[in-house]
Amino acid sequence: MPLPEKDAIIFHPIGYIRSPFKTVEGMPIQPSGAKDAVGKIELHGALEEGLKDLEGFSHIILLYHFHKNEGYKLTVKPFMDTVERGLFSTRAPRRPNMIGKSTVELLSIEGNILNIKGVDVLDGTPLIDIKPYVSKFDAVPATRFGWLETNAEKSATLKSDERFAED
Repeated sequence: MPLPEKDAIIFHPIGYIRSPFKTVEGMPIQPSGAKDAVGKIELHGALEEGLKDLEGFSHIILLYHFHKNEGYKLTVKPFMDTVERGLFSTRAPRRPNMIGKSTVELLSIEGNILNIKGVDVLDGTPLIDIKPYVSKFDAVPATRFGWLETNAEKSATLKSDERFAED
């Protein structure tokens, strides 16, 4: 279901995420399932100056493009359930705008290379933005978790399968 192009927003990758996951199948579905997975961010060299002061943060938020996905459905059977759910009540990767978000540990910065831990994305994923994670801002105490109330703990062990592969 294509969206109207008159409102198009164009992003360009600021770099690429490198991970041990070469195929979608068997990948962790959330950072909690990839807590020991080490990776790198290869930031475009022209943007290196923008990394100034980032080394003082233990974690960073990555915004990226699900570049291997096409199309979407407004109801999906998420990885952590067996029931069809509304797309926007899930973290399914096939979305109207293929934007993903992960919080990872920042191990070190060497020039334009960021060494990270807890990476749960496909190798070669285009990076849209990096933001520092600040628990005082980002860790909002939630009181409801919808259908995930009884399923959230599964994220540490479930792996990706074919359910969001192209039709």
